[in-house]
Amino acid sequence: MIRANLAAVQEKIARAAQHSGREPKDITLVAVTKKVSAERVLEAVSAGAGHLGESYVQEAQEKIGSIKGAQVRWHMIGSLQSNKAARAVEIFNVIQSVDSLKLLRFIDRKAGELKKIQDCFVEINLAGEKTKGGLAEADIDKFFEASKEFKNVKIGGIMTMAPFFDSQDKARPYFARARKIFEKHKLPELSMGMSGDFEAAIEEGSTMVRIGQAIFGGRA
Repeated sequence: MIRANLAAVQEKIARAAQHSGREPKDITLVAVTKKVSAERVLEAVSAGAGHLGESYVQEAQEKIGSIKGAQVRWHMIGSLQSNKAARAVEIFNVIQSVDSLKLLRFIDRKAGELKKIQDCFVEINLAGEKTKGGLAEADIDKFFEASKEFKNVKIGGIMTMAPFFDSQDKARPYFARARKIFEKHKLPELSMGMSGDFEAAIEEGSTMVRIGQAIFGGRA
């Protein structure tokens, strides 16, 4: 089931990439493993999933310990509090949910202690939804300017999510705005698009999609 679902998602990614004049290899798929057992995650890895996304540090820590040896990159995609940030720097390859200078400063300090350069994305909240994290659009330029002082982090992309709609097309304006910010700051990655809207996100310029339900099915 997981292997077939993953193949179906990859086929849709390929079609959307071609519609936007790009190659399927230009789009990175992050399989979101929140509340998915380590055994099922391993099944996805064996089927070709090379990037895994988690929302909670403790849950990720348990799975990373169970999936040692697999050649995967782990992405922190959930809201991250300062008291969990130190452990996140230790175990994640990429932290996509950086939404404040305070958090970036903490990550920079911890990465320095570990003598590593922590890959980070800036999370932006273009819809102003109070239930979601992310920088307001008006604060983005100031954030990027201030982030230059940090030496142990690398801002490699932008992460965002559109509000939930019953049609992918309604999400397109948010994705288009995110693409303009991404292009302005000349970043390598634009992480947007989930199970319900990833095709529109790719057509609007996404380079990375975060997909859980379409691969693993509903969660408990």
